[in-house]
Amino acid sequence: MKAILKARPGKGNIEIGNTEIPVISDDDVLIKIKKAGICGTDFHIYSWDRWSEERIKPPLIIGHEFAGVIETAGRNVSHLKAGQRVSAEGHIVCNKCKSCLDGNFHICDNVRIIGVDRDGCFAEYLMMPASNVWPLKDEIADKYGSIMDPLGNAMHTVSVSPVSGRNVFISGAGSIGLFAIAIARYMGADKIMVSEPNEFKRKIAMKIGADIAINPFEAGTGSRVIEYFNGHGPDVVLEMSGAPSAILLSFNIIAKGGDMALLGLPPADITLDISNRIIFKGLTVKGVSGRRMYETWEQCDRFLLTHSSSIDPVITHEISMEDINRGFLMMERNEAIKVLLNV
Repeated sequence: MKAILKARPGKGNIEIGNTEIPVISDDDVLIKIKKAGICGTDFHIYSWDRWSEERIKPPLIIGHEFAGVIETAGRNVSHLKAGQRVSAEGHIVCNKCKSCLDGNFHICDNVRIIGVDRDGCFAEYLMMPASNVWPLKDEIADKYGSIMDPLGNAMHTVSVSPVSGRNVFISGAGSIGLFAIAIARYMGADKIMVSEPNEFKRKIAMKIGADIAINPFEAGTGSRVIEYFNGHGPDVVLEMSGAPSAILLSFNIIAKGGDMALLGLPPADITLDISNRIIFKGLTVKGVSGRRMYETWEQCDRFLLTHSSSIDPVITHEISMEDINRGFLMMERNEAIKVLLNV
């Protein structure tokens, strides 16, 4: 089969090659991939940052966002069948650690992620445990099925705190931050402000449903945010960027008694005045990892069945597998947001 591989360490080194079609076990399914999404994680692997150097073992088929059709199912698989349209949860869990036994599969101690710890979906075929496979409803098109993973990250982040009738500040307008705008609006948020340095992404944020999109590097940003939210700051902050300056701004401007959800991953340790920025402000701060399995997937289904078109502006390009490096270059130049591969 044709596959896209991180062929060797270093920046770039993304190549199209031929490899064997996976052989499934009795509890697996073989999926023929139709569409796949390039994720920020894939871009990290392309860029070969410190995380990639420590985690990725080339050669590796990358990619973990997809929609496809089941080609064959293992002998023990009774709830899925050949020809069925599916996506899948890319975090494969152990079902044995304390987190899994407590029902918190999304923070499994021994998680293995497709396209990171094992071969991923940027290929013509993918082997997945049947327990991870999510059937796609007929009304949900492949282009939406292929982004269930990042949409689920956004859904999980928005859902950890109530947003209905509350003022929301979203830090970072990458694809997940943009999805969060549509979801927060869907869930009844009042005012939504987005902070994003890139003008192209700010324009998309406004199309998605933000009330205002600001450049955090302009002078007086903190005061401007607080004033916009009636002099108190936002009730809810969703930090999606991981940028140290953005995280510090978020803690500075959030209203007392507010709810903070952190999804973005900072590149290094951050110094934070915990006494004045968390304790004395009475904040509730929650870290968000992955998607709740499978509550988040059900929430995404309901959202897509009624509001799928609201996220169309986030999908800026669809390209062929052979153009994969062009896709990464467009992301590097901030000329694209969510790029889909037609496999």
